[in-house]
Amino acid sequence: VGAPHDCLEIHYAGDDRLFLPVENIELLSRYGSDSAEAPLDKLGGGAWQARKARLKKRLLDMAGQLIRITAERQMRAAPAMIPADGLYGEFAARFPYEETDDQQTAIDSVMDDLGAGKPMDRLVCGDVGFGKTEVALRAAFIAAMEGFQVAVVVPTTLLSRQHFKTFSQRFSGLPIRVAQASRLVGSKELAETKKGVADGTVDIVVGTHALLGSSISFKNLGLLIIDEEQHFGVKHKERLKELKNDVHVLTLSATPIPRTLQLALTGVRELSLIATPPVDRMAVRTFISPFDPLVIRETLLRERYRGGHSFYVVPRISDLAEIHDFLRESVPELKVAVAHGQMPAGELDDIMNAFYDGQYDVLLSTTIVESGLDIPTANTLIIHRADMFGLAQLYQLRGRVGRSKVRAYALFTLPANRKLTDTAERRLKVLQSLDTLGAGFQLASHDLDIRGAGNLLGEEQSGHIKEVGFELYQQMLEEAVAEVKDSGEVLDGGWSPQIAVGTAVMIPESYVPDLQLRMALYRRLGDLETTEEIDGFGAELIDRFGPLPEEVTHLLKIVFIKALCRKANVEKLDAGPKGVVIHFRKREFPNPVGLVKFIGEQGSLAKIRADHSVVFMRDWPNAEKRLAGSAVVMTQLARLVDKAA
Repeated sequence: VGAPHDCLEIHYAGDDRLFLPVENIELLSRYGSDSAEAPLDKLGGGAWQARKARLKKRLLDMAGQLIRITAERQMRAAPAMIPADGLYGEFAARFPYEETDDQQTAIDSVMDDLGAGKPMDRLVCGDVGFGKTEVALRAAFIAAMEGFQVAVVVPTTLLSRQHFKTFSQRFSGLPIRVAQASRLVGSKELAETKKGVADGTVDIVVGTHALLGSSISFKNLGLLIIDEEQHFGVKHKERLKELKNDVHVLTLSATPIPRTLQLALTGVRELSLIATPPVDRMAVRTFISPFDPLVIRETLLRERYRGGHSFYVVPRISDLAEIHDFLRESVPELKVAVAHGQMPAGELDDIMNAFYDGQYDVLLSTTIVESGLDIPTANTLIIHRADMFGLAQLYQLRGRVGRSKVRAYALFTLPANRKLTDTAERRLKVLQSLDTLGAGFQLASHDLDIRGAGNLLGEEQSGHIKEVGFELYQQMLEEAVAEVKDSGEVLDGGWSPQIAVGTAVMIPESYVPDLQLRMALYRRLGDLETTEEIDGFGAELIDRFGPLPEEVTHLLKIVFIKALCRKANVEKLDAGPKGVVIHFRKREFPNPVGLVKFIGEQGSLAKIRADHSVVFMRDWPNAEKRLAGSAVVMTQLARLVDKAA
């Protein structure tokens, strides 16, 4: 036809090429972030379809297992816990801050779940310091006042101590006994706690995975709260699963591990997002630089001058001595405490308490400070060899600072003369870009992208992602879950109508100059389905880039026609000056009787051909008429489909 049309050029093995019109961009899915590893197939070969079919079968089996586990939980009864009116209001009023909207929604969802009489399994994903603990406290109160025991499981002894303190303070004066089980507790006290848990005199127990040991048995466990789930090993998680059969489970996480994130996204697990920061909270300023003694000295002293404290984190215990010597030389005026996980419990506790009380200026430690420590006066963080940490780890560590109204700073140092691996560089870039508050959820999605998606059930799935790439894997997984949920009805995704109207269809470079941005807009266009969505997208374009050029108006109309084609099972629409030819996918139309009647009513203006395509004769001399006319014809066909339904 000679009209300009934006297409994507796709390269295959053997230098084959394919051009894909931009309005069909949703047929593409990203392989992942490391395209160098992607194996290319030949154009038209069968290997790709075979890989997809194999994976689909495995995913269906896996989805079946997942849904069965979830369904079994749903079938089980769990005690319905309803809060006692006056007492609950009084307990909630002890919360010293105003609840944010997200926080309130999360609390309401948890209360609904607890009262439903089925085992709750909810993931509360909120950024570090956004008030997830309050959600846990309210749930614990409801369960304990109903006479059930609550277990709060955390990954580290330090976090266990902090939660124990928080819970003890909030429950003081109430007829509820809170105890702690971790290696910070003396053996006599631990034996008492175990006894209390077994005979029911302890209502709430906070502890590390010591709580998961077989030596601890609960008299009447009703609620299990898991904090920072990503730090537990596989064995501990399996033990958690045994514990959780018919109890309510509430999981808190600032960066949900990708596996949990996927479960939440595919609707197998309930998810509450707390994305709004508390009032007055400021984002942490993040800097990345080669290791420079002067910069480090200046950073630590600046924090000291404004009356605060600093964390200095190293990747390995063996790095502690070297950095400690360096700090003694560079900043002799600062008091430095050293902490790591292999210290005797009592000593570690003393150091942490002293740092908390302000007796030291800098806490030099391994990643032991990663989980949930709350020291409001600590507002500077320096990380040594940031390239050796994982993305979620760096993010968690950064969340240790900036927990009050003061602006916090994070400095990630790198070896001065060594080239970073691509993955490490990408990790740091992602972190620097996630400067906003509440980015933990975006981060887990980035982590999915950098690492691939881990696995949903056991430890062997990540190979499957390599086969088809991450986006398609997730899409196929969602389809498999939906298919099993809908009792085996096969979903027909993976096709996109071809539309030819002989007009320019594109977002011109003169309108949106940046290629990346144009691609992102095309990507969003591919997912639009309703008139409201398409109109809204058009309005957004006008707002961002000015009045729509003709090519973009045509593109939006084509997207509208495409949505109608999908509904009417039309795989190809060809419009020209004398009318339009419509080809149905697999030669099927959802309402054949209605179609024959409709064509009969058209008289000589429509006919069905031998190949089951339908021709509508019209007089459409220009592109405007062809677009408008095709939309009218497709709207009529879509209505016939609605009637059949």
